[in-house]
Amino acid sequence: MTSFRCFLVLSLVSFLLLSTVLPSISTNDEQDDEDLRFLEETEGKSVDIASLPHLSDSDDDQFPEDHEEDEDSGSEQETDDPLSDPYKAPQIDEKDVVVLTQGNFSDFIKNNKFGMVEFYAPWCGHCQSLAPEYAAAATEMKGEGVVLAKVDATQEDELAEEYDVEGLPTIYFLVDGKHTLYPAARNKDAIVTWIKKQIGPGIYNVTTLDDAERILTSESEVALGYLNSLVGPESDELAATSKLLDDIKFYQTMNPDVAKLFHIDPEVKRPALVLLKKDAEKICHFDGLFVKTAISEFVTSNKLPLVTIFSRESAPSIFESSIKMHLLLFATLNISEKYIPVLQEAAAKLFKGKLISIYVQVDNEESGKPVANFFGVSGNGPTIRAYSGDDAKKFAMNGDVTFNNIKAFAEDFLAGRLKPFYKSDPIPETNNEDVKEVVGDNFDEIVLDESKDVLLEIYAPWCGHCRSLEPTYNKLAQHLRGINSLVIAKMDGTTNEHPKAKSAGFPTMLFFPAGKKSSDPMKVNTGRTVVDFYKFLKEHATIPFKLKKAVLVPKDKPTKTSDSKVRENSSSVSSKEEL
Repeated sequence: MTSFRCFLVLSLVSFLLLSTVLPSISTNDEQDDEDLRFLEETEGKSVDIASLPHLSDSDDDQFPEDHEEDEDSGSEQETDDPLSDPYKAPQIDEKDVVVLTQGNFSDFIKNNKFGMVEFYAPWCGHCQSLAPEYAAAATEMKGEGVVLAKVDATQEDELAEEYDVEGLPTIYFLVDGKHTLYPAARNKDAIVTWIKKQIGPGIYNVTTLDDAERILTSESEVALGYLNSLVGPESDELAATSKLLDDIKFYQTMNPDVAKLFHIDPEVKRPALVLLKKDAEKICHFDGLFVKTAISEFVTSNKLPLVTIFSRESAPSIFESSIKMHLLLFATLNISEKYIPVLQEAAAKLFKGKLISIYVQVDNEESGKPVANFFGVSGNGPTIRAYSGDDAKKFAMNGDVTFNNIKAFAEDFLAGRLKPFYKSDPIPETNNEDVKEVVGDNFDEIVLDESKDVLLEIYAPWCGHCRSLEPTYNKLAQHLRGINSLVIAKMDGTTNEHPKAKSAGFPTMLFFPAGKKSSDPMKVNTGRTVVDFYKFLKEHATIPFKLKKAVLVPKDKPTKTSDSKVRENSSSVSSKEEL
């Protein structure tokens, strides 16, 4: 009997314990497995951008461009579904360009000491522009023992990953299987000149006046060394410098008559060096120590014109220069003749070797307009801007474009006394939508508010993926409109800037947690659905929130219930306390 009573007591205690624990377990399970079906039902279809390939249609490392109305130029994420509209390639004679795949790539490396490989995509605009130039270079280099090849990166993804291809086109030069990135301009002459320097001596002898006159007539920029000997340490230093500088041809001579024709005093102490250009500054004499580093610095500092006209052809020379401080004049072609000489005298000559002076033709749709958009320049000009290539900061000059103003602005720029300039649209007069509109000038007020968790989309008006994401993003904001601690916001990244809003592509999603705005924002690497965004916010929001299931009433379709009543219902009426 005693044993039976003990059994009953133990059973009763166990029952009581289980009745206490089970509701807790059930509650926890419900919290961990929220019913999000009503979110899925209202969101409709959306594009999961996180699953798209991150191959970009890249350009040279130039000023970041807005690529207005140029979706083919793209970004890390924006490709505008190139596969849905196959590119119809023009007829190009590519008979000398070898097509490589995973299957024959190893044999190509094994059978060719020198080779060049372009990773491309059929829909890539820059690849399309490069194709005829690359084909012509392949034909010219065929007789030099160098084979040019191409790989379709959209088909050969393993090869693209192995060679760290992130932008298109990506071009590598291979020597015995070891690859280096091709850094020069994307045209036939630049490709051929660069390759010849890599496989040849890099420097050429000039022994006769006929040869000298031919060079001076045909070349726009040349460097000539007047040496004691065409072999030995002096020649070696000049040849080594030549391999570092892709766009300048280097020559050497011992002939005094040739030296004189190149504007070198035949009686000067050797070695001597001169750089000749077809520019306002035609002759530059080197007077430093005759070693590779000093010669390279001299040529780099002097090879550009006093004022460089910005174009796709000149851009590589600008951005590959060791001089990273740039002063830019923006003006239409018809007024440029008045202001280029002012820039030349006030900055180009006075600060030569410290900054590069650039003229941007704002009425040139191909090259001038994208740069003007990047710098927030509108109208005909003249307008002066400065750019620091080391940290990508921009600076705006106020006042008229005069000698004194440019000179003072350049001095302050070089001394680091200027405040960076950031683009901004006008602050919206009203901002009552569920998705708040952020511009450069109200970024601090909205996004950097320490009392709010803020989700920010940086978009571009022309971006196809941004347009696809918009209805999903609006639905998310509608669901969260009653959460005062949360802000769902968007910013046009083509016309607005802020140092906390860095975007490598469109759309870029950033999260700014409340109370942590001094730190860099979090990148939102999640799916692009209402549920995905909601889960991300629940996990990362500093301020906890509860969302109540509600019937969404569009703002632009008011019912008999007042707008304030709708908002009240959206945050209080629910068939479930926590989703």
